[in-house]
Amino acid sequence: MKERGQTVGQTIVLCGLPYTRPRLCPVADHEKRWSVPQLLLALLALLPLAASAAIIDRIAVSVGNRVVTTLDVDREIRVTAFLDGRKPDFGKASKKATADRLVDQQLIRSELEYSRYPAPSAAEIAPLLDEFKSKYFASDAAYRQALADAGITEQALKDELVWQRTLLSYIEVRFQPNIQVTDEDVRDYFDKVVAPAARVAHPDQTPSINQYRGQMERTLTGQREDEQLDVWLKDARKRTAIVYHPEALE
Repeated sequence: MKERGQTVGQTIVLCGLPYTRPRLCPVADHEKRWSVPQLLLALLALLPLAASAAIIDRIAVSVGNRVVTTLDVDREIRVTAFLDGRKPDFGKASKKATADRLVDQQLIRSELEYSRYPAPSAAEIAPLLDEFKSKYFASDAAYRQALADAGITEQALKDELVWQRTLLSYIEVRFQPNIQVTDEDVRDYFDKVVAPAARVAHPDQTPSINQYRGQMERTLTGQREDEQLDVWLKDARKRTAIVYHPEALE
């Protein structure tokens, strides 16, 4: 929101045309008999249809016993761009960065499952979605059209919101208890960051540290949570077999 599945070349066929096996029992005299050449020609005629209807999802990254697929990467790019109100970037660099982010997600999801961390309920997510819709779209029809234009489903959008809420809650529970922000930390941040910016924004006023204390404490806490999460992720990556398939991210 605006600021707010292991070898190279392995594929997974997600959908395709149904295939009926040749009959194994004798045909009745009144039924039409097909010669072998006729059967081969009929099957060959169906192959282009089957190929065009199949959606191939290649493995982009193997993360332990989990995978990140090309469809995962495509969906993540589309959904995050939709939430940010920008056009999706399907360039090589963007795909690699998105794959990296999805690897981190898989590592965290493994931790969440191991610790049996509860996921947010639908009731928690509904207000977030309603707020997003009302803020950026004039009507439900406009919202639905925007989803279609972006090539995503509402469920994909909901899944992203669930993940964002889960991640924020997990970070708070996992790292926040070990974080302490002292008065010296606040004063240093005020002198180096907040006060100079405040003077530029309001040259006729003298900024007060108490005026910004609560905001600064939250900002510093968030920064240190992110730092601890980064350290944890680096360690988790060292402990996990992660294999990228660059050809799938072209």
